[in-house]
Amino acid sequence: MQEPLALIQDDDNQHHTIVQQPIAQLKEVSETLSSIYHVDITKIEELFKFSAVVRTNWASHVILLNSKLPLGERYWYITQAVANGWSSTVLQMQIKTNLFARQIKANKVSNFSARLPKPQSDLANYLMKDPYIFDMMGRTEIMAEKDIERQLVSHITKYLLEMGSGFAFVAQQKHFEVGDSDFYADLIPYNIKLHAYVVIELKSTPFKPEYMGQLNFYINVVDDFLRGEHDNKTIGLLLCNGGNKIIAQYSLSGYDQPIGVSDYQLTKAIPENLKSALPTIEEVEEVLSKIVDQNI
Repeated sequence: MQEPLALIQDDDNQHHTIVQQPIAQLKEVSETLSSIYHVDITKIEELFKFSAVVRTNWASHVILLNSKLPLGERYWYITQAVANGWSSTVLQMQIKTNLFARQIKANKVSNFSARLPKPQSDLANYLMKDPYIFDMMGRTEIMAEKDIERQLVSHITKYLLEMGSGFAFVAQQKHFEVGDSDFYADLIPYNIKLHAYVVIELKSTPFKPEYMGQLNFYINVVDDFLRGEHDNKTIGLLLCNGGNKIIAQYSLSGYDQPIGVSDYQLTKAIPENLKSALPTIEEVEEVLSKIVDQNI
């Protein structure tokens, strides 16, 4: 069947030109490219239709176009936005907190490669970030000071979901009775992609080698009490407020359980109407330290 033609009239209304419709032009281009490169262009077109570039909303494209990020980083953010269902606002926040550097370029401290089989070890390393950034306030309305103080820890754990997609909340301050003694693990999520429990210990002080032993203990307990026959090995993540990475890496030696060590930061991006009511970052860390010490 012959492709439809279009009649184009010049501005002076003196000449008329018969040209192919755009659809016919595209088909002709596709056939030409296919003959030159010996590829099926229609297959490439199908791949493009379902690519992250096409599935990203226009507002997100504008944010990325206005950014000064290299092309490769922009594409990574696009794929993450689609995979995780980010809105343009969330995408903007992730760019502002430099997620690419924290998740991809960071010099991470873990023994995942030695303690987990592939591809689980690669995925665990990929999902890990350094540092993690926790926004203490998820609300913007005016709040009473007592309400804010009560939510200090709950907001910390809530925003551990900044860890990324695939994490499902299991327990906070999970109680275990071992040898007639009581123990409390700070936070236990389950990662659907890793098919594994993750034990997270949050420390308000810089890294200390003795923290590793405590986390290793909780991993063993979770493996015994919670892990099912279809679950992979439980993973430990120690979050400290700073510390020497070389010491942390040395401290991993000798532990058979998969453990990662990262820094965390408390963001100071707080609405103006709350600043007078909020405690300082130092006061937040002091409260966290007391709570953690009570559960050790």
